[in-house]
Amino acid sequence: MSQTMTYRVPGMSCEHCERAVRAEIGSVTGVDEVAVDLDTKLVTVTGDGLDDVALRAAIEEAGYEVA
Repeated sequence: MSQTMTYRVPGMSCEHCERAVRAEIGSVTGVDEVAVDLDTKLVTVTGDGLDDVALRAAIEEAGYEVA
């Protein structure tokens, strides 16, 4: 069953930020899709069996903090 999780990442400001976050989150098991909205600073992740801790760690690995 597919689920969706959304994170606010205020430090994102450009396409480089978006690419970095997408790449890290995309490597997490279960992730099917990553949507980044730079205007609202939201990252929406869709997939099966998503792990909140792993997703937060991936955002931090990309160099950003989750608000």
